[in-house]
Amino acid sequence: MKKLFPVGVLLVFLFSCSEDKPRVLIFSKTKEYRHESITAGKVALLKMGAEKGFAVDTTESADVFTEENLKKYNAVVFLSTTGDVLNQAQQNEFMRFIQAGGGYLGIHAAADTEYDWWWYGKLVGAYFLSHPEQQEAKFVKVAPFGDGLNLPDEWMRKDELYNYKKINPEINVLYKLDETSYKGGENGDNHPIAWYHDFDGGRSFYTGMGHTDESYIDPQYLDHVYQGLVYAMGKSKPDFSKARAKRTPEENRFTKVVLGYNLDEPTEMAILPDSRIIFIERKGAVKLYDPKTDTISVINTFNVGTKFEDGMLGITTDPDFDKNNWVYIYYSHPERSANVLSRFVFDGQKVDQASEKEMLEVVTQRETCCHTGGSLTFGPGKNLFLSTGDNTSPFESDGFSPADESAGRSPFDAMKSSSNTNDLRGKILRIHPEQDGTYTIPDGNLFPKGEDKTRPEIYVMGNRNPYRISVDQKTGFLYWGEVGPDAGNDSPERGPRLR
Repeated sequence: MKKLFPVGVLLVFLFSCSEDKPRVLIFSKTKEYRHESITAGKVALLKMGAEKGFAVDTTESADVFTEENLKKYNAVVFLSTTGDVLNQAQQNEFMRFIQAGGGYLGIHAAADTEYDWWWYGKLVGAYFLSHPEQQEAKFVKVAPFGDGLNLPDEWMRKDELYNYKKINPEINVLYKLDETSYKGGENGDNHPIAWYHDFDGGRSFYTGMGHTDESYIDPQYLDHVYQGLVYAMGKSKPDFSKARAKRTPEENRFTKVVLGYNLDEPTEMAILPDSRIIFIERKGAVKLYDPKTDTISVINTFNVGTKFEDGMLGITTDPDFDKNNWVYIYYSHPERSANVLSRFVFDGQKVDQASEKEMLEVVTQRETCCHTGGSLTFGPGKNLFLSTGDNTSPFESDGFSPADESAGRSPFDAMKSSSNTNDLRGKILRIHPEQDGTYTIPDGNLFPKGEDKTRPEIYVMGNRNPYRISVDQKTGFLYWGEVGPDAGNDSPERGPRLR
């Protein structure tokens, strides 16, 4: 297509803008599919800035996502970005920009960006799901927005028509697609295609239009984008004193130091108050790292069941360890088909195995592999969390969730465990240890004590293999790493693949 505006003139304008004008950053980095219309979009937005009186910078580099740089801008435009375009530090800086009152304008493939960053998904308002071939469709105005521009109530235009997933219910829809006017729509009667919302201290506007070069010479589409920019820019530049997200430390501030080599299936560790580290290996060894001597020694060897994935599974220390020296270990019993949570005394040099107080038993099957879970951690209120796997073989269900209720097929049926309210497997449990080695049930678990066919220890259920867990000590939020299904593709009969 022909250039709409001489690039040299645009650059002269860019560097001669006064600092009191609103300023917009156009960000168009791509890690996946790259739209050819990005170039046309940049040219059109630069021309729009020259005509409407706001300054425009463009970049393909995520390195500009720093507070020092972002504080110059009223809004950032994600122009058909795709994939994972920001690292953790850059994500935090952009989050702070929005919290400070900055604005965001997403164009077209901006919804095909940062799928693993939940905050961005809420900001943009929805994620790209799919699209049919380019075709003409009817765009229907849902609500008025802005002023001074005469955008149509019904709008026939050709574009790449996105279907969406994870649509934020808090968005204010401006235009929706009439799915009866074209082929390939998957969002039904309420198919949003352009929307806005206030979000986390800032402003967000998104339009799914803008795939084609022709869009950027279409006066109505450009008016639509300008409306979004006016909203996103707001009336002032961001005030970073309002930002709440913490800035990520620079990576060069950290040094990786290897404390030991040639470990034999280590599973979990706990750092003692004196900086020594006690850790366990699946086959039964308990080891201690001493930073004063930079040595690792075997301090105990437990007799545990090690069939399939069984063994020493989890360890943590009591919140009052400096007073009571209590250590909690979750292990596979060598004689019973069960995993056991027990409390022990650490005498300063080793775990006193004679001090064991068995607290909780999770009955298991040992006919087939797999999924043990087994992580331990304390949260606020001195409540102890324990993760347990579904104890179910995944190898005869084609990578999907195993649910075989046929006679004799219990080892291949996670419904016996993960979806069973009266079974402790496939769960994250939460209990409150007592001084005598028993436990009570904290308020807020899934099932109250005494409810028929339930276990009150259950805090989260429906898990496959929540292998490691963590609790934020300030908020009480629980996080876990889930070993999910192995299927490579979705199946209408068996369910979704791992995402």
